[in-house]
Amino acid sequence: MKFLKVLALSLFLVAPAAAFAEVRLLMGEQAGCAWCARWHKEIGPIYPKTEVGRVAPLWVADIRQPMPDGVTLKRPITFTPTFVLLDDGNEVLRLEGYPGEDFFWGLIESALTNQGYMEAEPKS
Repeated sequence: MKFLKVLALSLFLVAPAAAFAEVRLLMGEQAGCAWCARWHKEIGPIYPKTEVGRVAPLWVADIRQPMPDGVTLKRPITFTPTFVLLDDGNEVLRLEGYPGEDFFWGLIESALTNQGYMEAEPKS
């Protein structure tokens, strides 16, 4: 039993910090945003059911309100929708606009893979 405790502690100490980080996808939106509404219609219902949604759960914020506590952006969100990848509340990168369903998935998967949050899918 002592061996398992030592092993668990050593794994915790040497594991990469990103493995324990909270990764979220913040969607900045505002009332009247037609592209936001389109995203919610096309992507919203399936997003939490995908690998992307499990890796980076969605957090929707109205850009006219103060950002949620613990969120640090590199600059204010001015365009909607804007998708900000957060790591422990800190902005890692952002995607401004919604280019449609096909492009959205490719962009967000690429962003998560390039940042090391997801494994690249094998090419066939």
